[in-house]
Amino acid sequence: MNKNTIISLFIAAVLIIGSILLVGQKNSSTTNNNPTNSNVSIENDIQIIEITTRGGYSPQYTLAKANIPTIIRMKTSGTFSCASSLVIPKIDYRSNLPPTGTVDIPIEPQKVGSEITGLCAMGMYNFSIKFN
Repeated sequence: MNKNTIISLFIAAVLIIGSILLVGQKNSSTTNNNPTNSNVSIENDIQIIEITTRGGYSPQYTLAKANIPTIIRMKTSGTFSCASSLVIPKIDYRSNLPPTGTVDIPIEPQKVGSEITGLCAMGMYNFSIKFN
């Protein structure tokens, strides 16, 4: 191998390792250890849970109230990743979200301790809602 090939391989290896380290740090900071309810509101006795969809789902983990009617409000803005192809197995929901807009998904009141998980069709991105 010549000198240019060796340098190119070295640079490629550094870039790959750096990318893996950055993704690992991002994933560890968005684990289920930090649930939020800042994206939950009540309007006319209906719980609204807002999930933003763009290059994944945010927030990834939500705490919500149990035993009340709920709407999962999916908000997209220039979403062209697989996150726009949403699957929520527990409620048998499967749909392609618009690239930009809002889709309301009504769900039945959930029991205390139950959890709903949404994911993209490829399984790369996900979110969870735990009901207390």
